[in-house]
Amino acid sequence: MSVPAPAAADLVGLRRDLLRFAVLQLRDEAAAEDAVQETLLAACRDGAGFAGRAQWSTWVFGILRHKIVDAIRQRVRQPQPLAEIDEIPEDAFDDLFRPDGHWRAEERPAAWGDPEAALSRAEFWEVFRLCLTRLPENTARVFMMREYLGFDTREICGELSITAANCWVVLHRARMSLRLCLQERWFAGEGGMSC
Repeated sequence: MSVPAPAAADLVGLRRDLLRFAVLQLRDEAAAEDAVQETLLAACRDGAGFAGRAQWSTWVFGILRHKIVDAIRQRVRQPQPLAEIDEIPEDAFDDLFRPDGHWRAEERPAAWGDPEAALSRAEFWEVFRLCLTRLPENTARVFMMREYLGFDTREICGELSITAANCWVVLHRARMSLRLCLQERWFAGEGGMSC
């Protein structure tokens, strides 16, 4: 199958997005640049491997994901300690719950309709990326290491020099923040971006 080459403007935008993601994960601009260059070279070299089952950019991000995982796992230097990551305040979600720990009626999550259908829409992923960029940097890093890169808690804790308890708290707060953002920007508008 022959896949048309992306337009130059599309490549510039894709490279920018790849680099932003790589810098977030690797915390080193030079290493991120290397990972992106290797990714784009691999995509050009192995373009015949693109089966067209997803968008080309999704396929390229998949290549970058593997490059980042390899880079993180092959690091020989000591990880730079971040101490405890607490970028989202401990009480950030207190207003959502009653003193007994149950949801306040007005804050209870609304039905999300058909989330499977939303996942197949490009507009949903634009809103998700927007919500992700609104997370504090280290919180987003922990979330993406777990949910996108597939690292387990032990690997995340080793890379970021945090405790397992801190990792779980950060993941919980990230998921709550993303849920609230998606509720407001996607599901409240029944499938359309709201500003």
